Amino acid sequence: MITLPRNPLKGGRRAPDPASRSRRRFNRRQWLRRWLVWRYVIASVLLVALVAGAVWLVFISSVLTVKKVDVKGESFLSRQQILTAADVPTGGHLAQLDLEAIRSRVSSLAPVRHVDVSREWPDGVLIRITERTPVAVAEIGGSFHAMDAEGVLFRDYPRAPIGMPRVVSTADTGSAALAEAARVIASLPHDLAARVDHVQVQGIDQISLALRSGATVVWGSDAQSALKAEVLARLLGRPAGTYDVSVPGQPVTSVR
Repeated sequence: MITLPRNPLKGGRRAPDPASRSRRRFNRRQWLRRWLVWRYVIASVLLVALVAGAVWLVFISSVLTVKKVDVKGESFLSRQQILTAADVPTGGHLAQLDLEAIRSRVSSLAPVRHVDVSREWPDGVLIRITERTPVAVAEIGGSFHAMDAEGVLFRDYPRAPIGMPRVVSTADTGSAALAEAARVIASLPHDLAARVDHVQVQGIDQISLALRSGATVVWGSDAQSALKAEVLARLLGRPAGTYDVSVPGQPVTSVR
């Protein structure tokens, strides 16, 4: 009986020897190390490219420059008045705009109570304003001016508007006194306000009401105005030339 030698091939191929397997494992490890190094290099290059591209796009190119300015909220003021005051540099880079400077310039317009300026990417600026609301008309030296609740005079009238409370004062009356008068007007009940011809302001804490009947109400400051209005409503049942409610707990009346 002849015994044949064991076939070194399996499935028609020679089984890899240990040295060959070791070389392949070594080559794979080397390739992985090189890939790890190159991966960080490639990522760094891409990051630098992205940053450089963003800087170029935002600060150098003309893609993100101001091409339009929108205005919202204007009523008394015209759009052109606001744009002129804002002085937004057309063609300037949007990211470099001084929004606070634009806001400050628009706020200098007397009728503007509040303004917000924002970037509208990619090429616009939005100016949103809130105008002052008149609560009375101030008569100063024969001229008529709209006055808001803060005592700010912000526009002129050719004549006193019908139905709007009138405040009479002198040219040297400060805004604090005018604001006090505005708060007094706001505190008056509708039926009492209808009996007032005008509010006289001589200074801070020196406010009086001139009634349509010809009587005068010494009001004093705007403190306790709601209580003063209640006291005055009861006193008006007594004929008098002067009603003094400056100290509402101790009202005084006097004849003409």
